[in-house]
Amino acid sequence: MIALLKKLQFILIVCVLLAACEKAPEKDAFDLNNALGGVAATGFARALAVRPFNFPTEHSAHPEFRNEWWYVTGNLSAQTGQRFGYQVTFFRTALTPQAPTGTSAWATNQVWMAHVALTDVAAGVHHHDQRLARGAAGLAGQTTQPFKVWLEDWQLLGTAQGDFPWTIQVQTADFKLDLQLVPQKPVVLQGDRGLSQKSAAAGNASYYYSFTRLHTRGEIQLTAAPAAQSLSVEGYSWLDREWSTSVLGAEQAGWDWFSLQLHSGEDLMLYRMRQHSGATDEHSAGKWVAADGQARALDFAQLTLKPLRYWQAADGREYPVAWELLLPERAQHWRIEALVDDQLMQTGITYWEGAVQVLDMADATPLGYGYLEMSGY
Repeated sequence: MIALLKKLQFILIVCVLLAACEKAPEKDAFDLNNALGGVAATGFARALAVRPFNFPTEHSAHPEFRNEWWYVTGNLSAQTGQRFGYQVTFFRTALTPQAPTGTSAWATNQVWMAHVALTDVAAGVHHHDQRLARGAAGLAGQTTQPFKVWLEDWQLLGTAQGDFPWTIQVQTADFKLDLQLVPQKPVVLQGDRGLSQKSAAAGNASYYYSFTRLHTRGEIQLTAAPAAQSLSVEGYSWLDREWSTSVLGAEQAGWDWFSLQLHSGEDLMLYRMRQHSGATDEHSAGKWVAADGQARALDFAQLTLKPLRYWQAADGREYPVAWELLLPERAQHWRIEALVDDQLMQTGITYWEGAVQVLDMADATPLGYGYLEMSGY
């Protein structure tokens, strides 16, 4: 009980400091959109201009910016034919621009949050968990040589030089992940050479890159009875890295983000920024990545993206879990549909994040798999 009270107290402190709490009890403890809103705290760096990217240095933290994440999602299969989707995300948030000057081992201006999830497609079950910690006393943080991002014993590990391959090690009450990730394509700089403008105001942008196809193999353990089992799995993952101080404008409600990996070897990143009116914001964007790794921006004005089917959560919110995507410039017409409707992340932040399949719109031919994230509903 004491540990639970301390965790609740910590969440409340973070909410107050981020000015991201909702007053009504039925709302989320955190509001991701507010935390990423357009008013930046004085003293933080902002994404204002194109800059050079240096690897593997960019894998490391950028503490001069307010927000940052290491975001890994993937679709994996076992020899039994069982399919799984998974998410492992580490979020870093700076509460103040300057680190404290005290000598205490507990002193820090950095807060860390991690979300992990596993979708067992055959069982129709979506497991998820969350942890929070201050970036001090060894509880959470990031190191470069060797590369490591961790929150307690959840960790993302790289080489002594700070590069790939990366290893994911996560254990919850319901599942355990031990996976190795190896890039099959070069890095993709999103937006304008890595500067991803999300709304009109200067600085409402992030520095953003992706590894769109990471060959993944390892082990998944389902630890909850009566379905406890250990499975060797293989498939592909996607890494998104972003850091910013603010991205959303006052007129924006949230976003729908797709990362799709096709059986042809091609990949697609697409996000629709939604205004409060429901209209698609002009700062929506996408990028097509060819099988050889060459990437080119999509003309968002030329494509069609619209919901086909909704799933309703227990709190009454409705999330579109099937979509139509028409890409005239690629002569592609797809249905993108959730592998499990209920992949709601009910953590300190409520959002929908889950595994999807890509089907040909005309004849339902399977074309690939991917992930979908929806916020602000």
